[in-house]
Amino acid sequence: MTTVINVPPSLDEQTFEHVVEQLAPVPEGEKILIDARHARWASPFGLTALLCVAQSRSERMTFAVPEHADTLSYWSRAGFFRHASELFELKGALPRAREAHESDVLLEITPIVQTDDVHGVVGRIQQKAADILHGQLGLDTSVTGGFGMSLSESCQNIVEHAGQGGWVAVQTYKYARRLGRRVVVIAVCDAGIGFRASLESAPGYRRNDRWDDAMALEDAVLRAMSRFRHGDKGRGQGLAGIRRFVGRWHGKLSVRSGTARLAITPEWDEDAPMTESLPFFPGTQMQITIPERVK
Repeated sequence: MTTVINVPPSLDEQTFEHVVEQLAPVPEGEKILIDARHARWASPFGLTALLCVAQSRSERMTFAVPEHADTLSYWSRAGFFRHASELFELKGALPRAREAHESDVLLEITPIVQTDDVHGVVGRIQQKAADILHGQLGLDTSVTGGFGMSLSESCQNIVEHAGQGGWVAVQTYKYARRLGRRVVVIAVCDAGIGFRASLESAPGYRRNDRWDDAMALEDAVLRAMSRFRHGDKGRGQGLAGIRRFVGRWHGKLSVRSGTARLAITPEWDEDAPMTESLPFFPGTQMQITIPERVK
Protein backbone atom coordinates (compact mmCIF):
# COMPACT_ATOMS: atom_id res chain seq x y z
CA MET A 1 0.00 0.00 0.00
CA THR A 2 1.22 3.48 -0.91
CA THR A 3 0.12 6.62 0.94
CA VAL A 4 -0.33 9.65 -1.31
CA ILE A 5 0.68 13.04 0.12
CA ASN A 6 -0.83 15.86 -1.94
CA VAL A 7 1.21 19.02 -2.41
CA PRO A 8 -1.09 22.09 -2.45
CA PRO A 9 -1.25 24.20 -5.64
CA SER A 10 0.53 27.08 -3.87
CA LEU A 11 3.26 25.97 -1.47
CA ASP A 12 4.75 28.36 1.09
CA GLU A 13 5.61 28.42 4.82
CA GLN A 14 1.93 28.24 5.78
CA THR A 15 0.50 25.78 3.24
CA PHE A 16 3.47 23.45 3.87
CA GLU A 17 1.53 22.52 7.01
CA HIS A 18 -0.92 20.63 4.76
CA VAL A 19 1.96 18.38 3.69
CA VAL A 20 3.08 17.80 7.30
CA GLU A 21 -0.50 17.05 8.43
CA GLN A 22 -0.79 14.31 5.82
CA LEU A 23 2.69 12.93 6.49
CA ALA A 24 2.65 12.83 10.32
CA PRO A 25 0.26 9.88 10.82
CA VAL A 26 1.93 7.64 8.20
CA PRO A 27 3.80 4.77 9.93
CA GLU A 28 7.56 4.55 9.43
CA GLY A 29 8.41 2.14 6.62
CA GLU A 30 5.20 2.63 4.63
CA LYS A 31 5.53 3.54 0.96
CA ILE A 32 4.84 7.23 0.28
CA LEU A 33 4.14 9.16 -2.91
CA ILE A 34 4.57 12.94 -2.73
CA ASP A 35 2.16 14.13 -5.43
CA ALA A 36 3.09 17.58 -6.77
CA ARG A 37 1.44 17.13 -10.17
CA HIS A 38 -1.07 19.93 -9.55
CA ALA A 39 1.38 22.36 -7.93
CA ARG A 40 1.49 25.74 -9.69
CA TRP A 41 3.77 27.81 -7.45
CA ALA A 42 6.24 27.32 -4.60
CA SER A 43 8.22 29.78 -2.51
CA PRO A 44 11.88 29.15 -1.66
CA PHE A 45 10.61 27.83 1.69
CA GLY A 46 8.26 25.41 -0.07
CA LEU A 47 10.97 23.97 -2.31
CA THR A 48 13.62 23.59 0.39
CA ALA A 49 11.08 22.17 2.85
CA LEU A 50 10.07 19.54 0.29
CA LEU A 51 13.67 18.36 0.21
CA CYS A 52 13.51 18.09 4.01
CA VAL A 53 10.49 15.80 3.64
CA ALA A 54 12.77 13.30 1.91
CA GLN A 55 15.22 13.55 4.82
CA SER A 56 12.50 13.09 7.43
CA ARG A 57 11.92 9.38 6.71
CA SER A 58 14.14 6.35 6.42
CA GLU A 59 12.33 4.97 3.37
CA ARG A 60 12.92 6.48 -0.07
CA MET A 61 9.76 8.22 -1.28
CA THR A 62 8.41 8.64 -4.79
CA PHE A 63 7.89 12.21 -6.02
CA ALA A 64 5.44 12.99 -8.85
CA VAL A 65 6.69 16.19 -10.50
CA PRO A 66 4.45 19.13 -11.51
CA GLU A 67 2.58 18.77 -14.79
CA HIS A 68 2.27 22.49 -15.53
CA ALA A 69 5.08 23.53 -17.89
CA ASP A 70 5.82 26.91 -16.30
CA THR A 71 5.96 25.37 -12.82
CA LEU A 72 8.22 22.60 -14.01
CA SER A 73 10.51 25.12 -15.70
CA TYR A 74 10.80 27.37 -12.64
CA TRP A 75 11.45 24.49 -10.23
CA SER A 76 14.17 23.32 -12.59
CA ARG A 77 15.77 26.81 -12.77
CA ALA A 78 15.69 27.00 -8.98
CA GLY A 79 17.71 23.77 -8.84
CA PHE A 80 15.03 21.68 -7.13
CA PHE A 81 15.21 18.60 -9.33
CA ARG A 82 19.01 18.45 -9.18
CA HIS A 83 18.77 17.73 -5.45
CA ALA A 84 15.42 15.93 -5.48
CA SER A 85 16.79 13.31 -7.86
CA GLU A 86 19.26 12.24 -5.17
CA LEU A 87 16.58 11.96 -2.47
CA PHE A 88 13.38 10.81 -4.21
CA GLU A 89 12.39 8.41 -6.95
CA LEU A 90 11.15 11.01 -9.44
CA LYS A 91 8.06 10.23 -11.50
CA GLY A 92 7.13 12.26 -14.57
CA ALA A 93 8.80 14.15 -17.41
CA LEU A 94 11.61 16.50 -16.38
CA PRO A 95 12.91 19.46 -18.40
CA ARG A 96 16.50 19.42 -19.55
CA ALA A 97 18.79 20.54 -16.74
CA ARG A 98 20.12 24.08 -17.07
CA GLU A 99 21.79 26.64 -14.90
CA ALA A 100 19.75 29.15 -12.90
CA HIS A 101 20.22 32.51 -14.59
CA GLU A 102 16.91 34.37 -14.45
CA SER A 103 16.93 37.45 -12.23
CA ASP A 104 14.12 36.11 -10.03
CA VAL A 105 16.45 33.39 -8.73
CA LEU A 106 19.01 35.16 -6.57
CA LEU A 107 20.45 31.91 -5.29
CA GLU A 108 19.29 28.53 -6.55
CA ILE A 109 18.73 25.83 -3.93
CA THR A 110 22.15 25.18 -2.43
CA PRO A 111 23.16 22.49 0.09
CA ILE A 112 24.74 23.55 3.38
CA VAL A 113 26.73 20.89 5.22
CA GLN A 114 29.82 22.64 6.61
CA THR A 115 31.11 26.14 7.31
CA ASP A 116 32.93 26.31 3.95
CA ASP A 117 29.52 26.00 2.26
CA VAL A 118 28.32 29.07 4.17
CA HIS A 119 31.27 31.19 3.00
CA GLY A 120 30.73 30.03 -0.57
CA VAL A 121 27.05 30.94 -0.55
CA VAL A 122 27.61 34.42 0.88
CA GLY A 123 30.44 35.11 -1.54
CA ARG A 124 28.39 34.05 -4.56
CA ILE A 125 25.36 36.12 -3.71
CA GLN A 126 26.81 39.29 -2.18
CA GLN A 127 27.14 41.47 -5.31
CA LYS A 128 24.02 40.12 -6.97
CA ALA A 129 22.05 40.76 -3.78
CA ALA A 130 23.37 44.33 -3.60
CA ASP A 131 22.12 44.99 -7.14
CA ILE A 132 18.66 43.60 -6.32
CA LEU A 133 18.29 45.22 -2.90
CA HIS A 134 19.40 48.67 -4.01
CA GLY A 135 18.36 48.67 -7.67
CA GLN A 136 15.02 46.86 -7.56
CA LEU A 137 13.83 47.16 -3.95
CA GLY A 138 15.06 50.70 -3.36
CA LEU A 139 16.80 49.84 -0.09
CA ASP A 140 19.84 51.75 1.17
CA THR A 141 23.21 50.30 0.23
CA SER A 142 23.84 49.80 3.96
CA VAL A 143 21.31 46.95 3.81
CA THR A 144 23.70 44.81 1.79
CA GLY A 145 25.99 44.07 4.72
CA GLY A 146 23.06 43.20 6.95
CA PHE A 147 21.63 40.97 4.26
CA GLY A 148 24.91 39.10 3.92
CA MET A 149 25.09 38.73 7.71
CA SER A 150 21.53 37.38 7.86
CA LEU A 151 22.23 34.92 5.09
CA SER A 152 25.46 33.78 6.73
CA GLU A 153 23.95 33.41 10.21
CA SER A 154 20.93 31.55 8.81
CA CYS A 155 23.16 29.03 7.07
CA GLN A 156 25.50 28.75 10.05
CA ASN A 157 22.55 27.61 12.16
CA ILE A 158 22.35 24.51 9.96
CA VAL A 159 26.02 23.71 10.50
CA GLU A 160 25.88 24.23 14.27
CA HIS A 161 22.42 22.97 15.19
CA ALA A 162 20.98 20.66 12.54
CA GLY A 163 23.07 17.54 13.02
CA GLN A 164 22.89 17.00 9.27
CA GLY A 165 22.92 19.14 6.13
CA GLY A 166 20.18 21.44 4.91
CA TRP A 167 19.38 23.84 2.08
CA VAL A 168 19.24 27.57 1.43
CA ALA A 169 17.50 29.42 -1.41
CA VAL A 170 17.02 33.14 -2.10
CA GLN A 171 14.52 34.66 -4.50
CA THR A 172 12.89 37.97 -5.29
CA TYR A 173 9.34 38.31 -6.59
CA LYS A 174 6.25 40.50 -6.34
CA TYR A 175 4.28 39.68 -3.19
CA ALA A 176 0.84 40.51 -4.52
CA ARG A 177 -1.26 38.80 -1.86
CA ARG A 178 -0.58 41.30 0.93
CA LEU A 179 1.90 43.94 -0.16
CA GLY A 180 1.62 44.53 -3.86
CA ARG A 181 5.39 45.09 -3.69
CA ARG A 182 8.52 43.16 -4.49
CA VAL A 183 10.21 41.22 -1.71
CA VAL A 184 13.45 39.33 -1.29
CA VAL A 185 13.04 35.99 0.48
CA ILE A 186 15.65 33.82 2.19
CA ALA A 187 14.62 30.26 3.06
CA VAL A 188 16.86 28.01 5.14
CA CYS A 189 15.53 24.55 5.95
CA ASP A 190 16.84 21.32 7.48
CA ALA A 191 15.39 18.12 8.91
CA GLY A 192 17.93 17.80 11.73
CA ILE A 193 17.53 17.79 15.49
CA GLY A 194 15.74 21.14 15.85
CA PHE A 195 16.09 23.87 18.46
CA ARG A 196 14.69 21.91 21.39
CA ALA A 197 17.19 19.06 21.17
CA SER A 198 20.00 21.51 20.41
CA LEU A 199 19.33 23.54 23.56
CA GLU A 200 18.95 20.35 25.61
CA SER A 201 22.54 19.50 24.69
CA ALA A 202 23.82 22.66 26.39
CA PRO A 203 26.17 22.17 29.38
CA GLY A 204 24.19 22.33 32.61
CA TYR A 205 20.79 22.00 30.92
CA ARG A 206 18.01 21.14 33.41
CA ARG A 207 14.65 19.83 32.29
CA ASN A 208 11.65 22.09 32.93
CA ASP A 209 8.07 20.79 33.21
CA ARG A 210 6.92 23.51 30.79
CA TRP A 211 9.74 22.83 28.33
CA ASP A 212 8.54 22.20 24.78
CA ASP A 213 9.24 23.22 21.17
CA ALA A 214 7.47 26.58 21.57
CA MET A 215 9.60 27.52 24.58
CA ALA A 216 12.74 26.38 22.77
CA LEU A 217 11.85 28.66 19.84
CA GLU A 218 11.27 31.60 22.17
CA ASP A 219 14.58 30.95 23.93
CA ALA A 220 16.52 30.70 20.67
CA VAL A 221 14.86 33.47 18.65
CA LEU A 222 13.68 35.99 21.26
CA ARG A 223 16.19 35.45 24.07
CA ALA A 224 19.24 34.47 21.97
CA MET A 225 19.94 31.37 24.05
CA SER A 226 22.26 28.74 22.65
CA ARG A 227 23.75 25.36 23.44
CA PHE A 228 27.15 27.09 23.58
CA ARG A 229 28.56 28.35 26.86
CA HIS A 230 28.24 32.09 27.52
CA GLY A 231 32.02 32.32 27.26
CA ASP A 232 31.90 31.39 23.57
CA LYS A 233 31.85 34.94 22.26
CA GLY A 234 29.40 35.46 19.44
CA ARG A 235 27.94 31.97 19.54
CA GLY A 236 24.16 31.81 19.65
CA GLN A 237 23.77 35.48 18.69
CA GLY A 238 22.98 34.83 15.03
CA LEU A 239 19.21 34.77 15.39
CA ALA A 240 19.26 37.95 17.47
CA GLY A 241 21.14 39.69 14.65
CA ILE A 242 18.70 38.36 12.08
CA ARG A 243 15.77 39.58 14.19
CA ARG A 244 17.26 43.10 14.42
CA PHE A 245 17.93 43.22 10.68
CA VAL A 246 14.41 42.06 9.82
CA GLY A 247 12.86 44.55 12.25
CA ARG A 248 14.86 47.47 10.89
CA TRP A 249 13.61 46.89 7.36
CA HIS A 250 10.00 46.04 8.31
CA GLY A 251 10.44 42.44 7.25
CA LYS A 252 9.07 39.16 8.51
CA LEU A 253 10.84 36.26 10.23
CA SER A 254 9.15 32.86 10.45
CA VAL A 255 10.76 29.87 12.19
CA ARG A 256 9.28 26.37 12.54
CA SER A 257 10.83 23.66 14.69
CA GLY A 258 9.32 20.42 15.94
CA THR A 259 5.68 21.13 16.79
CA ALA A 260 5.75 24.94 16.95
CA ARG A 261 6.10 27.91 14.64
CA LEU A 262 7.12 31.43 15.69
CA ALA A 263 6.59 34.51 13.54
CA ILE A 264 7.86 38.05 14.02
CA THR A 265 5.54 40.07 11.84
CA PRO A 266 5.48 43.64 10.48
CA GLU A 267 2.33 45.72 10.06
CA TRP A 268 1.65 44.30 6.59
CA ASP A 269 1.33 40.69 7.78
CA GLU A 270 -1.24 39.03 10.05
CA ASP A 271 0.51 35.75 10.86
CA ALA A 272 0.09 34.43 14.43
CA PRO A 273 3.10 35.20 16.68
CA MET A 274 3.17 31.60 17.95
CA THR A 275 1.44 28.47 16.67
CA GLU A 276 1.68 25.38 18.89
CA SER A 277 0.60 21.72 18.77
CA LEU A 278 1.47 21.35 15.10
CA PRO A 279 2.17 17.86 13.72
CA PHE A 280 5.80 17.04 14.45
CA PHE A 281 8.32 17.67 11.71
CA PRO A 282 12.06 17.34 12.39
CA GLY A 283 14.63 20.09 12.19
CA THR A 284 14.23 23.82 11.71
CA GLN A 285 12.68 25.66 8.79
CA MET A 286 13.14 29.43 8.55
CA GLN A 287 12.09 32.18 6.17
CA ILE A 288 13.16 35.84 6.09
CA THR A 289 11.13 38.28 3.97
CA ILE A 290 12.36 41.84 3.27
CA PRO A 291 9.99 44.14 1.32
CA GLU A 292 10.65 46.80 -1.26
CA ARG A 293 10.96 50.28 0.19
CA VAL A 294 7.97 52.59 -0.40
CA LYS A 295 9.14 55.82 -2.00
